[in-house]
Amino acid sequence: MDNEKDFNCKSKHHYHHAASSSNGAVYGLGFIGAAVFFLLKATTFWVGVVGILKALVWPAFLVFYALRSLGA
Repeated sequence: MDNEKDFNCKSKHHYHHAASSSNGAVYGLGFIGAAVFFLLKATTFWVGVVGILKALVWPAFLVFYALRSLGA
């Protein structure tokens, strides 16, 4: 009897993963674009490595500067 209650409680939750996969695609395209941008600006190998690292965390830069410009 208790197992039926547990099953019914768990079956009420519906999980949708479609949004997370589309967000991953947007992040992936943004990463590629940022990596190309930073690599084209790089003058040495190590500046290129730093550019790749920046491309990985570009959303953090975006949110930081957006909130700073809004005065938050």
